[in-house]
Amino acid sequence: MRAVLWDMDGTLVDSEKLWDVSMHALYARFGGTLTPEVRAATVGGSAEDVMRIVFDDLGLDADPAAIAECTDWLHVYTGELFEQRGLPWLAGAREMLDALLTAGMPMALVTNTRRGLAEKALNSIGRHYFSVTVCGDEVPYGKPAPDPYLRAAKLLELAPGECLAIEDSATGTAAAEGAGCPVVVVPNDIAVPTGPGRRHITSLTELDLSGLRSIHAELNREIGD
Repeated sequence: MRAVLWDMDGTLVDSEKLWDVSMHALYARFGGTLTPEVRAATVGGSAEDVMRIVFDDLGLDADPAAIAECTDWLHVYTGELFEQRGLPWLAGAREMLDALLTAGMPMALVTNTRRGLAEKALNSIGRHYFSVTVCGDEVPYGKPAPDPYLRAAKLLELAPGECLAIEDSATGTAAAEGAGCPVVVVPNDIAVPTGPGRRHITSLTELDLSGLRSIHAELNREIGD
């Protein structure tokens, strides 16, 4: 293991609850009601995929200009929530970042969030942890496509298999696996299926650097088999 690649929302910080607020506000603009099932389908998705789901669910005409306007509105609204309410750490996340930083382990932030909003989040998280950051609007396709993780590995000048991804969603896990990264899955609000190439834990408090190295080695052996 030569690097750790981190998802952001729901993995490092408990920002999905703020996204819940902004998603409900978006639906209210159109007089609609966001159901738990539709909200679950959007978790971890790219801006494009989220808006496709929203417009389909609300029965709106998928006009590109309207989609762009709604996407911008959602990100501005969510950014205001980030600044007003702050981003609470998930259990063990900050301690793990500190341990990896102290050990000199390169890290990347790999998120479907747009760059502008990710920068606001980094003001709370601390950009000093990450050697590189990759955002959803900087790759041809966001998660669940492998593009964000492939870009992160390339920027670090590493093979994806040399990196361990840490994710909370099925969307993000699929993206990391598609790129060839072993994955530690720390489910937040939405269950993530089990499978080869991924190891489930209930909290980052369960692991230290040695534990991450062991999981990386075990998963690479499983993938190889």
